[in-house]
Amino acid sequence: MRRAGILNRHLAGALAELGHGHLVLVCDAGMPIPQGPRVVDLAFRAGVPSFAEVLEGLLAELVVEGATAAAEIRTANPAAAALLDGHFPDLALIPHEHLKDLSAQARLVVRTGEAHPYANVLLRCGVFF
Repeated sequence: MRRAGILNRHLAGALAELGHGHLVLVCDAGMPIPQGPRVVDLAFRAGVPSFAEVLEGLLAELVVEGATAAAEIRTANPAAAALLDGHFPDLALIPHEHLKDLSAQARLVVRTGEAHPYANVLLRCGVFF
């Protein structure tokens, strides 16, 4: 068993398979899950684990070259918007319906237990060199 980092074996394995340009959708419990991508559902109960906790854990493991979220996050979930702005100064904002469409291109979906609206982000993987 690992001492540090991500302990969930499904998530650790999925992250190891990602390559440059692959998309990872980190989503709340209410986001429709597209058919096709690998899904790691971490939701335990409402709010557990939170969007912030999962995002922080993923960012410790991944190189991210870009991120996209729903424009509605600014008014509907200012706390999540501030979290994303803190990590991604060049955060791209698109309509939520477009984000749902784009999420079908994700290689991996990580579902959190977040119970607040629009706590969703598409991460575009970078490279470490």
